[in-house]
Order: sequence, then C-alpha cells, then structure tokens
Amino acid sequence: MSFQTPMRAPGSEEGASPGIMSCYLDSLSLVERLHRLLLDVIKDEFERLGILEINPVQALLLFNIGENEVTAGELKTRGYYQGSNVSYNLKKLVECGYMHHQRCEIDRRSVRVKLTPKGVELRGMVTSLFERHAKGMDARNVITLDAMDEMNRTLRRMERYWSDQIRYIY
Repeated sequence: MSFQTPMRAPGSEEGASPGIMSCYLDSLSLVERLHRLLLDVIKDEFERLGILEINPVQALLLFNIGENEVTAGELKTRGYYQGSNVSYNLKKLVECGYMHHQRCEIDRRSVRVKLTPKGVELRGMVTSLFERHAKGMDARNVITLDAMDEMNRTLRRMERYWSDQIRYIY
C-alpha cells in the first residue's frame, strides 16, 4: 500500500502543512514496508534452515511470547500479536508442536499458551537471526546506537498518539 497526499478543497485552510503531511505519509510507508521486509527476512532464513511448516508471523508470535505463559486474549493486549487471525495461528503452532495450550483452571473458557521445547528452539533461531542483524548493522555503521534509540523513542510517541486516538474516539 502506498500512502498518497490527499487533495484539499480549494481555499481550504484546514489540514496539516504539506511538509509534515509528506513526512508523515513517508513514515507510514516505511513502517509498513519494514514490517513486510522483516517477514520476508524471516521467511528466507526459515527456507535456508528447511523450516517450512510455520510462517514468519507465527515465528514472530513465538519470539514475542518467549518464556511467558499467556492467554489468547493477552497476546494482543500485551503487544505480542498484531494480526486479526490469532486463533488460526495458535492452532497451527499447537498442531506443529511449537506451543502447549491448556484450559485455565479459574476460567474454563480461557486457554493459556506457552512454548514447548520445540518452540523455544525455534525462538532461539529467530533470536540468532536478530542478533546477526544487530551485529551487522553495527559493524557496517548502518545506524548508531544513539540514532536507533532516538528512532525508538519517536516510534513510541507515535504509538502512544495512535493509541490515544483509538482510546478517546468513543
């Protein structure tokens, strides 16, 4: 998806300045492209390793859950999973032996999930991939630690702003 600057009605004084709007739309495109590229990088690594039974989204879910035990509902609220088809991905990960699932003793409607040893091993592969990338970017001076830290602070501010927009809409 490519973000285009919307047309303003002639004589309209409202709206963001052209500079900030252009930069904002560029940022949106970059975030979207980076996420897709991350999935492609994970897919390529899995193909190289011969791991074909799960997809990059499922691998990121395993990576983000880590050592935690969570309910399916908590996956989104804790930021471990951003998609809409969490049930499908959890079912697939359980079927392939990467996750355990168990009904919660207190609320039988709720299911708790955690990684199996096979899931922990795959998570380690993703961790190694990310470590190689971090080391490579540092070695090639792609981005400095200070620049990455500032970028992360900026992205967190955008995340907070968007969250507030959703939270206060009703």
